[in-house]
Amino acid sequence: MRKGKFLVEAVGLILEGGGMRGIYTAGVLEYFTEQNIYFPYTIGVSAGACMGASYLSRQRGRNRKVNVDYVTDPRYISWGNLLKKRQLFGMDFIFDEIPNVHVPFDYDAFFAAQEQFVIGTTDCESGETVYYGKDHGGDYDLLRILRASSSLPFIAPIVEFGGRKLLDGGLSDPIPLRKSERDGNGRNVLILTRNEDYRKKPNSVPWLARRAYGRYPKLVETMLNRHEVYNETLSYIEEQERAGNAFVIRPRLTLEVGRMERDPKKLEALYIQGYEDAKELLPSLSEWLER
Repeated sequence: MRKGKFLVEAVGLILEGGGMRGIYTAGVLEYFTEQNIYFPYTIGVSAGACMGASYLSRQRGRNRKVNVDYVTDPRYISWGNLLKKRQLFGMDFIFDEIPNVHVPFDYDAFFAAQEQFVIGTTDCESGETVYYGKDHGGDYDLLRILRASSSLPFIAPIVEFGGRKLLDGGLSDPIPLRKSERDGNGRNVLILTRNEDYRKKPNSVPWLARRAYGRYPKLVETMLNRHEVYNETLSYIEEQERAGNAFVIRPRLTLEVGRMERDPKKLEALYIQGYEDAKELLPSLSEWLER
């Protein structure tokens, strides 16, 4: 393995979302950062995209500090936010105040990094995925796009950007492996935030989706079909694993962290689990990359 350089040409890194379960991804990426391991192409949605941004800005420990140290702050996540602003997560606090005041994001390092970075969002009008890369153009606004990609239905408002109305990227493309393949990556490393035996169940309250987002029928359709897309994607990932085209890193222990988790001890444990899983899998990953 050639550390500090692109490991292998045409290898992508795929980062699943999952709300606070994304702290597992943060642990894996922290180990990659320590080992100076980077890939020429990274794509993420929701929490995965947020973790990926600090990874590519080379800011060791930043993901942990933001998502563990601040989780007990009511401005980060609280029912008070939902009552006052109709958002469980404090989106202004997370995507403005924290990166610009409390735990500064290194924009210069991020944009100087040679790696491609793609963020997936969901367009409310079409119900389809809209991807934004660092080369998007003059209206590229990293924090605004990350915010859109992380805006979960029902608990966060729609984000308007570039003439579009956007929500959580995981709705339409929860694990964007095929997008990475379309962008030329024949092999991919995936960091997932669910255990191996997990399969998503159908939406248990379809009437609520229709009531809340009835103005956007394509979005509602995407929301109600999400479990089928997710489970089919998992089957496709398994096929690519068997073919030697995918290397998957996922939690090995039973998850005790939910999407809205606020317990810093549980989050810290999952962060450490991600770090240790990456460390343990490094020899296998190195062998896979060198094939």
